[in-house]
Amino acid sequence: MFLTAETMEKRQNRRGRDEHYVNGQHLSLNDLKQKVPLGHRYLYNDIPAYPQPEFHVSHLKHDTNQKGLRGIRTDEGFRVLHNGSEDPHRGILLWWSLAVSPEEVKAAETRLLQQKFSDLTEDQAAMHPSFLYKFTTSPAFSEKSRLGSYRFTFPLEDVLEAYRLQFCSGDQPVMRVYETVLYKQEVQHTVLVHSPANQERFSKYPLLTDDPNAVCVYKDGRFIWRPYAISKTHGYKLVERNEINQMDVEMLPWPETEFYIWDNVAIALHVDKQTLEFDADQLRKNLKFCDEDKPAIGIIDSFEEAKDQVKLWWPDCDSPLEEECSLEQHFTGVTAATH
Repeated sequence: MFLTAETMEKRQNRRGRDEHYVNGQHLSLNDLKQKVPLGHRYLYNDIPAYPQPEFHVSHLKHDTNQKGLRGIRTDEGFRVLHNGSEDPHRGILLWWSLAVSPEEVKAAETRLLQQKFSDLTEDQAAMHPSFLYKFTTSPAFSEKSRLGSYRFTFPLEDVLEAYRLQFCSGDQPVMRVYETVLYKQEVQHTVLVHSPANQERFSKYPLLTDDPNAVCVYKDGRFIWRPYAISKTHGYKLVERNEINQMDVEMLPWPETEFYIWDNVAIALHVDKQTLEFDADQLRKNLKFCDEDKPAIGIIDSFEEAKDQVKLWWPDCDSPLEEECSLEQHFTGVTAATH
């Protein structure tokens, strides 16, 4: 289908902000450019060379604030609280995001090297200096959060298994291509997950299939994500050195730094007014503290406040609350500033 500007609709989200969206499609970068006017502030910026990896993601994350933490602990699970958006499905969908681990970044880096250098040896791949983490700097990869100080990170397998048993009568959930949403600088591709009992209700959305050109597919228990914008702020340039099978990173001077769009994948579970349940121990095991990312939406707790809240709601847990670690910290060993 040839896409035109008229096919991108506009609505208000629950924060009263305008967002443009397309139902039933995960737009490629070229499709997005066909639909968005040339005057867009970020999309048409001329950015330096950067890697285009493929991530095989095995975890999902759900960020929330103190009020949300209290509700999740009280309910022993996740549910939808309200709907202040013009999206008719927003009040019945439970939202998660892909959580890309350092190991998955490293694996994506190795795939990039193998695709680029056909004669790359195993030793060369193993010894190659890490470079991809310098580009994975968009909020999609951040240890910080705008939504709240509490991040639940679950194995994808656990979330889908709980959903299968609680919402699908033991059958496999159905996955569909729900929408692409364009914000000021962010592009969000959403995958809809629902029970087979609701096939007719969501039939207008295409099934999520194993398409090698798709932005996101589900295969072998993982979401395969092929982002087209991983940096938001491009302060590095990728340099390929074919003669030695190596990819180097060149830091750019500030005047050459470019701002660009960034994309991410959201997973929307259809739960209606029910709760996706997990026991208290499982919730606590998968909980970490997030620093504030700006601009924050609502009130963000300090680390000390968060520790007090977690101790209040899990008084029998002796394990200290851990902080989310950045990809840069993982790859460089640089310790985060203390609170």
